[in-house]
Amino acid sequence: MKQLLAASVLTAISVSPALAQSSVTLYGIVDLGVDYASNVGNAPDGVLIPGSGSKLVQMQSGVAQTSQWGIRGTEDLGSGLSAIFKLENGFNATNGALTGGLAFSRNAYVGIRSEHYGQLTFGKQWDASVDLIEPFTLNGNYGGWYFAHPNDMDNLDNGFPVNNAIKYTSPVMGGFQFEGHYSLGGEAGQFSNNASYSAAAVYTGAAFSAGVGYLRVNNPVTAVAGYASGPGFANAIYGDALANARYQGVLSAGASYTIGSFRVMADYSNVDFSSGNGSHDLHFQNYEISGVYFVTPEVTLGAGYTFTNGLDHATDSSPKYHQGNLIVQYAMSKRTSVYAMAAYQHAAGAAQNAQIAGFNPSTSLNQFVSRVGVTHTF
Repeated sequence: MKQLLAASVLTAISVSPALAQSSVTLYGIVDLGVDYASNVGNAPDGVLIPGSGSKLVQMQSGVAQTSQWGIRGTEDLGSGLSAIFKLENGFNATNGALTGGLAFSRNAYVGIRSEHYGQLTFGKQWDASVDLIEPFTLNGNYGGWYFAHPNDMDNLDNGFPVNNAIKYTSPVMGGFQFEGHYSLGGEAGQFSNNASYSAAAVYTGAAFSAGVGYLRVNNPVTAVAGYASGPGFANAIYGDALANARYQGVLSAGASYTIGSFRVMADYSNVDFSSGNGSHDLHFQNYEISGVYFVTPEVTLGAGYTFTNGLDHATDSSPKYHQGNLIVQYAMSKRTSVYAMAAYQHAAGAAQNAQIAGFNPSTSLNQFVSRVGVTHTF
């Protein structure tokens, strides 16, 4: 692993001067901060222990933005064509560990880009909804992980990339752009197992923008690295449904409007965890309204509210979640920012435990999280 990373970095910094029409760039983000959480339960075997909740103070990496480093490159092939590649990995800045123990946990793809016809890429990539619909969420702009819809059930906080993906991205035409991907499952005799596909379209204007997308992942508990319950972590919101899902389907839409220094955003997602026989089917709808206000060129305020309404078909019950998010960020330079943020979630209806993304469930109906941090890009 160390040899692979060393070779990658050497490749990034040793581009031959003879390749005048080629470029390779090393880039990254380091995000680190200290969190306080009001009530976090223990789940050593993936099952929440009742009454185990307590206050938590921790140092955490990659919240407002994922701590990451990567290498991207392009080679001019002539006639308006370019070869492109991207290798990107997440890491834990508290201890230096690689995300998931992988060399490139976020993106690893190669492809061809055309000035006139768009680009076609192959490998580990984000789905189309992440690219085109996530920008209409507050977490897609500020706050990241903790501001996601409960446990990022719709992947609009890019909780997971898709493997073995063939992806097309159109050029922007009159403000419109389209993306689509298909991910090969790779299982002999079972073409659809572990496969996924997505499609999304967006219009971007001077003040108004809007988009819609759809993602489907077959056998999500094995196909992608989502929020499955496991040693040390319990997903109290949809963990059982995820474990039994034949597929996870997400329809999402969003819009934004900019007025001077203020940008207002709204987004919606419809999420299905379907077992195929109805025994563990779980359905959610997320409604989010948020805004970003640029107080000065250096100071930014962001706030949002999400209402999540669920339906458990097996029990005919309706879990509900209310979450409010707030962040203030100060840019010390073009590359370094400090911030303070907070999130509060209340579980209602049939829901028994609040759970903000990134934490084990509360052992009560409420969970509050605050954080101060610093982000540096390079």
